Amino acid sequence: MKKCIVEGRIFGFAGWRSLLSAVALMAAAALQAGCTLPGAVAGAAATTGLAVAQERSVGNAVDDTTTQFNIKALLLKQDERLFRKVGVEVLEGRVLLTGTVPTPDDRVTATMVAWRSAGVREVINELQIVDRSSIVNFAKDSWITTQLRTKMLTDSEVFDINYSVETVNGSVYLLGIARSPDELERVTNYARNIRGVTRVVSHVRMKEEPQQPKT
Repeated sequence: MKKCIVEGRIFGFAGWRSLLSAVALMAAAALQAGCTLPGAVAGAAATTGLAVAQERSVGNAVDDTTTQFNIKALLLKQDERLFRKVGVEVLEGRVLLTGTVPTPDDRVTATMVAWRSAGVREVINELQIVDRSSIVNFAKDSWITTQLRTKMLTDSEVFDINYSVETVNGSVYLLGIARSPDELERVTNYARNIRGVTRVVSHVRMKEEPQQPKT
């Protein structure tokens, strides 16, 4: 098996999405050269620190980060347009795809690409089809996500770090692990009552539910 190491430093990025994009670019270069992606390339240490506070194990968190980087790299290799438009969240091997694409074929392609990555147990495709005549209000979606995050963060009954939140065209998508049905209901109600939210889609599992086996 051909191996190589992609080395580099990343400075000045505004947030996690920028970091993920940068690492995906390096990973795509490795894949293009026929190399294997070594671990999570970068950020595994930060992921380990984050996992200590989460309900999932450190090992699962690092695996999820590696899978997330791999999928973004594969999307970039497949089609730069998909790389830019498709959001990827991974929790315990469950992959949530969000964002907007212009055609149904793009939805299918994104799903197929996600399944190519090792460690994927399930692909949840929530990509919306939006043609060029439609307007996507990214600022409004970002505002909704921020409002929900703030409500979760200030509620002592909600362990907000266990949840991933994505908003696309007013639709709020939740992925994560809830400690109880009451906690999930609180989060869902917060989302429903934010101005501009059209629907809330939950892919959150209960803490006591068994993790899906690897396929």
